[in-house]
Amino acid sequence: MLQKKPDSARLDKIVADARRNADQRELGYRERALKIYPWVCGRCTREFTLTNLSQLTVHHRNHNHSDNPPDGSNWELLCLYCHDNEHSRYLEADQQGTSGQGGGVAAATHNPFAALAGLIKKP
Repeated sequence: MLQKKPDSARLDKIVADARRNADQRELGYRERALKIYPWVCGRCTREFTLTNLSQLTVHHRNHNHSDNPPDGSNWELLCLYCHDNEHSRYLEADQQGTSGQGGGVAAATHNPFAALAGLIKKP
């Protein structure tokens, strides 16, 4: 069966449009957040200036990047490190919620010391 080659020009345009739209959306709420809030990380309280402002990110508290209220109530400014940590914690919590055990891994049932008493008995 002959497969049709994907139209790379069309795919490139779709990707470019998506990136441009994401950049425009980010610039809009990022600029507004930087005007509303002091340039301080909301977690580690590191302060930022114009020279290192690119390391300060806008975090969406409800993790919905489309929820950008004009008052900034869904945003907090976080440094790159705290932002990565926040998303890691969110992903870990989400993974733990998918299992009935809460940890995502079944409890261990093997006991390596079960026969230990028989091994150390003197003949």
